[in-house]
Amino acid sequence: MITTDKYNPHEIEPKWQKYWDEIGLLRAREGSDKKAYILVMFPYPSGDLHMGHLKNYTMGDLLARFRVQQGYSVLHPFGWDAFGLPAENAALKFGVSPADWTFGNIQQSKESLSLMGIRYDWSREVTTCLPDYYKWNQWIFLKMYERGLVYRKKSLVNWDPVEQSVLANEQVIDGRGWRSGALVEKRELEQWYLKITDYAERLLADLDKLPRWPEKVKAMQRAWIGKSQGAEFDFQVKGHPAKIRVFSTRPDTIFGATFMVLAPEHELVAQITTPEQKAAVEAYVAAAQMKSEVERQREDREKTGVFTGAYAINPANGKEIPVWIADYVLAGYGTGAIMAVPGQDERDWEFAEKFGLEIIRTVEPPAGWQGKAYTEDGPAINSDFLNGLYMEQAKKKIIAWMEEKGIGSGKVNYRLRDWLISRQRYWGTPIPMIHCDSCGIVPVPYEELPVLLPTLKDVDDIRPKGKSPLAAHPEFYECECPKCGGKARRDTDTMDTFFDSSWYFLRYTDAQNPALPFDPARANFWMPVDQYIGGIEHAILHLL
Repeated sequence: MITTDKYNPHEIEPKWQKYWDEIGLLRAREGSDKKAYILVMFPYPSGDLHMGHLKNYTMGDLLARFRVQQGYSVLHPFGWDAFGLPAENAALKFGVSPADWTFGNIQQSKESLSLMGIRYDWSREVTTCLPDYYKWNQWIFLKMYERGLVYRKKSLVNWDPVEQSVLANEQVIDGRGWRSGALVEKRELEQWYLKITDYAERLLADLDKLPRWPEKVKAMQRAWIGKSQGAEFDFQVKGHPAKIRVFSTRPDTIFGATFMVLAPEHELVAQITTPEQKAAVEAYVAAAQMKSEVERQREDREKTGVFTGAYAINPANGKEIPVWIADYVLAGYGTGAIMAVPGQDERDWEFAEKFGLEIIRTVEPPAGWQGKAYTEDGPAINSDFLNGLYMEQAKKKIIAWMEEKGIGSGKVNYRLRDWLISRQRYWGTPIPMIHCDSCGIVPVPYEELPVLLPTLKDVDDIRPKGKSPLAAHPEFYECECPKCGGKARRDTDTMDTFFDSSWYFLRYTDAQNPALPFDPARANFWMPVDQYIGGIEHAILHLL
């Protein structure tokens, strides 16, 4: 059959979109025996939507309509990851305020979604830069603080020289800022952290409860959490009260430890370095601080280091072994110090060869072995009471010996580090803490939430200058201490945008609730998410 009818989108699309809206096609309703929570990725409104968004959102729309036709209660919500550097950087580039830029893009993006014919339940809309959302960021922060899961400390942080702000470890890719691409520097700053490490084992174990997650996502998370089992034990510094604590996954190789290596940032470096080595050590420490962790960890990079002049006593055999510093050891992993066993570790072998240090094998390689460091299992040699034992038996025996002697114990370590959430930028959730000279750090009372982000229209006023732009606005930071009533100062840092995007899917379940982040009963009906459609690049960011 031949027909001359033509598809006219300008007539047909508005007609059916109007009808879908009138009948509330995708309006979420609790109560069915069958539910489907279809979650699509949370866009940054730093520009209009593009074809990549269309791909993701078409899949979500198709699946949501399919489940509706099957009789499911369907939650297919949408919202805007509206705080953070993408929107702020775009606003700076085009010379407008982040708020004007963000809300203009949200309106444009909604029009684009409508042209696509994609439908959402807009009564569930979430916009993270509005006070009715970020109030709950602050509420969650205070609840975590009450439970000891939030703390503040001074430490070396990842500094992005382009964005003029710190980055969490997860936001550094191959030594560069994940957005700017700039080489990341190290700076010492006092910052707010969340204790994600308290949940490292649970995060790892519960990956086994996610049978429908792609294996590559779980593999990325397992590697990032980075569980390793071994022992933590001490080496006494010769002629000095200090002890060097190390963590090793191979404590059974201790008899082959012929030198020690400290990270250049290790707190003992300045204490144990001899006067003769002081200048060389200080110069090396300064140079190491200019390198990224990724650069320092590159396997193909030539090993460098400096002797501190100090010696430590190997507790297994009483030998004096030299203490070096080298930038391939990182302050943030383990204890920031290692016992170097060149016979059983390739990096230690390279270092020993370069600097003429002793090499002792503690594991017998197989017959015909032609390599250098032997890193596999085999019978222990040159190891006194461990001789002849294979790795697992030798590890158990040496750990028991360490515990009996009081020099160490078995230990589980993780690569995962606590989440640094402070940002020295304007466009984010104000951190709800107050600094008082008399009372110290005081939480903002719940009844005073939200701490509102002030409206700053002057683009120069929000330009990053190495510290939070809010620190230049006394009308924001000057306040009274909630405890003593004296003069105090609000915290002027803002929260990492991943704080917003780590719980938005829960707010979708009860988006209009003025009294709580969400009603647990409503969240329990919709959760868990049945289908997430988004990019794997979030596997170790807000997805973790």
